[in-house]
Amino acid sequence: MYKTLKLIAALAATCLSALAFADDGARSMRGVDVAAPDQAPEIKPYVGKRPGTEAPVARTFSTQPPVIPHAVENFDEINLEGNQCMDCHSAANYKKKKAPQIGVSHFVDREGKKHAEATGGRYNCVQCHVPQIDAPPLVDNTFKGDAVKKPVKRN
Repeated sequence: MYKTLKLIAALAATCLSALAFADDGARSMRGVDVAAPDQAPEIKPYVGKRPGTEAPVARTFSTQPPVIPHAVENFDEINLEGNQCMDCHSAANYKKKKAPQIGVSHFVDREGKKHAEATGGRYNCVQCHVPQIDAPPLVDNTFKGDAVKKPVKRN
């Protein structure tokens, strides 16, 4: 009889604690219900202005792709017919446009063969290079980076 009473009490305690936890809906780190749909972020304008008027942005780690320091809103979409980035940054145009040339790694394909133009794997610039917006970090962090601070050379 004592064991049965003890079992019933334990079972009742388990049920009550389960009900208490069930009432406390799961919350994300953002403080919203995890089942609630995400709110669309506010659209923020790019920090950069017209190409050629902004200084390059310092990299925060040595292997970071350079960020795009100018606005890109009026640029055409990158597709098989065209890549407007190449109008200024290609090997043929960068000196005339006084723009940084795309990196030498962009001319090497997967097999290590060098080409005169950017290879297909490096053709979609915004896959790695991103424009900047003025937005606070999503989470606090103490990242310092490991990039050596050296002056950026403009051609």
